Amino acid sequence: MKSKSEFVCNECGNITSKWFGKCPACGTWNSIEEQVIVSNNEPAFSKGTITKRTHAESLSKKIDSISYDDSERIKTGMNEFDRVLGGGIVEGSVTLLSGEPGVGKSTLLLQVCGLLGDSCKLLYVTGEESPSQIKLRAKRLGVNSENILIYSETDVDEIISEADIVSPSVLVIDSIQTLTDDNSSTAPGSVTQVRNAATKLIRLAKSGGMSVIIVGHVNKDGGIAGPKILEHMVDTVLYFDGEKQYSYRTLRAVKNRFGSTNEIGMFEMDSEGLCEVDNPSEYLLSQRHINASGSCTFCVMEGTRPILAEIQALVTKTTYPVPKRSATGFDYNRLSLLSAVLEKRLGINLSASDIFLNIVGGLRVDEPSSDLAACLAIVSSFRDIVIEDKLIAIGEIGLAGECRAVGNVEQRVREAVRLGFTKIVIPMKNYERSKSKIEQLKGKAEIIPVRSLFDCLKLFGNNNG
Repeated sequence: MKSKSEFVCNECGNITSKWFGKCPACGTWNSIEEQVIVSNNEPAFSKGTITKRTHAESLSKKIDSISYDDSERIKTGMNEFDRVLGGGIVEGSVTLLSGEPGVGKSTLLLQVCGLLGDSCKLLYVTGEESPSQIKLRAKRLGVNSENILIYSETDVDEIISEADIVSPSVLVIDSIQTLTDDNSSTAPGSVTQVRNAATKLIRLAKSGGMSVIIVGHVNKDGGIAGPKILEHMVDTVLYFDGEKQYSYRTLRAVKNRFGSTNEIGMFEMDSEGLCEVDNPSEYLLSQRHINASGSCTFCVMEGTRPILAEIQALVTKTTYPVPKRSATGFDYNRLSLLSAVLEKRLGINLSASDIFLNIVGGLRVDEPSSDLAACLAIVSSFRDIVIEDKLIAIGEIGLAGECRAVGNVEQRVREAVRLGFTKIVIPMKNYERSKSKIEQLKGKAEIIPVRSLFDCLKLFGNNNG
């Protein structure tokens, strides 16, 4: 046996021959640690030699001759969870679930196990909590099934041996950062340990048809801790996030080999665990304050689902030399851009005012279709004019102040009509493209096409203007 040292970055997994204060690959400071690699004293192959097969038969197969199992997915019974996965858990798949501490990852998986316990056997491996602690949470959630087995272990080889004996349909690992592999002398959670443990679990899933769900921690930047290759190794990567001060939670798929990555699941955390939110639009608008300036409703698309939410703006005279811009749930740079467009194109003096923008309910919006509603909310607060509570605005704003087209406008309009909105502001280009279909809804709501922010000023009329 002989050993050698290598230096591995805990953030990106980059390997160097010497220590650096700053990782040369990802630029992170103080993230490189020394790891000792132990190897057997086996002679290496000489340069240019290759191994040869003892038979001449080809092992490759024609694609049309490969058989596959077209069996149905494992339905968990939690519709929001199944929606994100593409219809359920695929047999033999490996899913990585990540999220910040305390967001509810363990609670979500224990509830999923409770629903699956009626139809299949599950092995829940915990490396952070004792079985009694898991039982305490299960009692609070109302989870009690003889098909759910709890195993407290951190040695990945022992876990695989237990899984071979029990033969569960679904194996849950909570979490990958606590597992250890005897082939590595590094500390648990290091790049080498995480990579080796994940490799063995993936081999177990692919060889035995067992579905594996792995919980992963996040780093200070919000990304999955450990080597980046971990996300490439698994079949599905899910992010479970939400603001801690809100009960609202979202489950997103950023990678899915067996389905779409556009779908999201929505949950609400209460004393009895996570509850599915079947109609997120009604949930987000349920506490909307009527007859208040600086508020406007918009619609975003999360996968195939249109979601209506409220955006609030507060514009006040600044007491500082430099005005403040603050955004919650909305991109800060986008807010600065929209403020500059309003000041340049409409002549509104916002340089002497602080602007605070908030998406109600803890929703995070990255889609530019919320630009128009944000601009209307800012103008409404600046002029102290109330926007009609039955008005919804959809559209992207360009630097010239034009209102640009967005996708899936028909689904957005139908959802707005279903929830009782009577005035729907959309870009003129969208109206021209889908005029025949949108005209069918004219009896239920007034469709207002706009070309630019100048057209939107007519929505305020002369009220206090």
